[in-house]
Amino acid sequence: MASYHGPKAKVQRRFGEVLMPRPKYHRILEKRAYPPGDHGREKSFRGGRRSDYGLQLAEKQKLAYIYNIRERQMRNYYKRAAQMLGPTGGNLLGLLERRLDNIVYKGGLGATIWAARQLVGHGHILVNGTRLDLPSYQVQPGDVITLHDRMKKNPHILEWVEQIAAYPPYLSIDKDNLTITLNRLPEPGEIQVPVQIQFVVEFYNRLT
Repeated sequence: MASYHGPKAKVQRRFGEVLMPRPKYHRILEKRAYPPGDHGREKSFRGGRRSDYGLQLAEKQKLAYIYNIRERQMRNYYKRAAQMLGPTGGNLLGLLERRLDNIVYKGGLGATIWAARQLVGHGHILVNGTRLDLPSYQVQPGDVITLHDRMKKNPHILEWVEQIAAYPPYLSIDKDNLTITLNRLPEPGEIQVPVQIQFVVEFYNRLT
């Protein structure tokens, strides 16, 4: 699945669950908890069991959607995770979680992963005082991420920052100065994504 730029609710209805925790998506899935399209209602009542491959593919696609990355990028992350010490699934999640666009999103500077990617791509994000426009940059423990001065009064960003009440335990947030610090590497159990990561590992193991 490529990096997705279409209707976000449509994809989440296809998966049958909310993958982006925003109120409007919860409302949409509560009203229409079946796949999109003319035959969506029929599909939701057909039942049947998906093949192992189908389950693995769906989990891989969900993971790519959540982190807004393309298939080639996902393969490269998997290869890198498989070469690291420790469980491949946990390594994969750790690499994805430390992407700069994801840290900007999880730290509350972007309302969605897509908004965060746009902030990074347009050069509005600084890492340790240096402007970076690479969404895939791997944030390291101790790195300090902040907004460029010209964006610190953006009303949309300020409104979103005020709405966020909880952050991952490995991040420190300074709302007054709009900065995010990665204190340490995230542990697999701290990375909250609605994906069965072992299925993703099994999917790529089929290809090796």
